[in-house]
Amino acid sequence: MNPSPQTLVLASNNAGKLKEFTALLTPLGYQLEPQKAFQVSEIEEPHPSFVENALAKARHASEMTGLPALADDSGLSVPALAGQPGVHSARYAAMYQAGQGDADNNQYLLQQMQGIDNRRACFVAVLALVRHAQDPLPLIAQGLWWGEIAHEPRGDRGFGYDPLFWLPEQACTVAELSEEEKNRHSHRGQALKQLLTQLSCQPITDSIAS
Repeated sequence: MNPSPQTLVLASNNAGKLKEFTALLTPLGYQLEPQKAFQVSEIEEPHPSFVENALAKARHASEMTGLPALADDSGLSVPALAGQPGVHSARYAAMYQAGQGDADNNQYLLQQMQGIDNRRACFVAVLALVRHAQDPLPLIAQGLWWGEIAHEPRGDRGFGYDPLFWLPEQACTVAELSEEEKNRHSHRGQALKQLLTQLSCQPITDSIAS
């Protein structure tokens, strides 16, 4: 593969994230490639915060490829559950031996929400972009998308907790939105808008020494 000057490595192998980011970045002239295209392995995410995990993933992908790297650490935070599943969103059920994957995560979350009236929840996305592995001035952006936890899954679009994330103003779950609508309102869409504003002042072609 011969990377173009505007190639970014996505520090993830999540097909859903790749699809969403590609749809948002391609019209702006960026070519996004998943890290597996460069044989980059995924790393552990041991940190307690989204921003620390995102930055660690971006630096790792950049170090392995020699290219600018974009990482996303995202998840669902439920105040009534003390912020869970949080940074453990992708492996929520597995942590408690309750299965593995999106369907099991959703089912486990519903079990934890039984009898709870406060169903407010927030999708969180933190983006970290580094020009090189030792970039001393990484670009960091954060998006929050507030909604509620539905009482049962609805819709067959999206991924992760989308079937359970109820949007009162739209009277539907995220999994019932079109791809265009989701990108317009989502936590990742919000974070990406912030990131692009930063990129307009600090293009990835700028040379920033470590």
